Amino acid sequence: MKYIEVDFQVQPPEIGKDILIALLSAMDYESFMETDTGILAYIPISLFDKEKLEHLPLTADAAFTFTYNITEIENQNWNAIWENNYTAVLIENQCYIRAPFHESRKDVMYEIEIEPKMSFGTAHHETTELMIRYLLTENCEHKQVLDMGTGTGVLAILASMRGANSVVAIDNDEWAYSNCMENIERNRISNIHCLLGDAKNIPHQTFDLIIANINRNILMRDMEIYSKHINPNGIILLSGFYETEDLHHIKNKASQLKLHYHSHKEKNKWVAAKFYL
Repeated sequence: MKYIEVDFQVQPPEIGKDILIALLSAMDYESFMETDTGILAYIPISLFDKEKLEHLPLTADAAFTFTYNITEIENQNWNAIWENNYTAVLIENQCYIRAPFHESRKDVMYEIEIEPKMSFGTAHHETTELMIRYLLTENCEHKQVLDMGTGTGVLAILASMRGANSVVAIDNDEWAYSNCMENIERNRISNIHCLLGDAKNIPHQTFDLIIANINRNILMRDMEIYSKHINPNGIILLSGFYETEDLHHIKNKASQLKLHYHSHKEKNKWVAAKFYL
């Protein structure tokens, strides 16, 4: 099968790459590789629609620009390409996230094996790293945890490894849902319940810790729902937004919901923030 490769040059890349991947994932693009200046996106030639590419549904306030080049290529060995470009991640010298083809390590407290496919949450992105750094300091022992926008399930898996009593992991993308289920089994975790859906699908229960690594618009929409599912003295960790442009909006919304700001962590303009009830 022949494929189309679209080479996107993005400016600034740290803002635009993830948004483009999200948009293209909904348009039948099968694989992505990040480059220093953007992304390479691949789609079977039979599914390629140049008109859709020329009219990507970007919001008026999208804070990035891009150009692209289109190339027709023969079928690729996607596994080999992925293995050549995907590196393992070590966070705080405690949490090691690797793919099945990486060597295992015995000198870390938590080792998580992830087959990422097209799901978000490989720990390469700043927001996932920031959330992991928070989780490594949170007391998860015997806690009920909710992970919204779970992606690969890496945060849910880490919460379980850190002693959570049970974890509900939710994502509205079928690919991510299936990938999360696979990664739960891969890491031999038995107390994570994975659901396909969004905030409307949160079970009728409350949680001690809620994790949501999504984006500002969805967080602003769903924070009120989260606030109704958090136990007294519970913790809410939010990420997927920027420090300068978005944090004050998130903090204001949280204050309206009687959620108290505790702290935030920042990397390359991305931020994760901690709130408590």
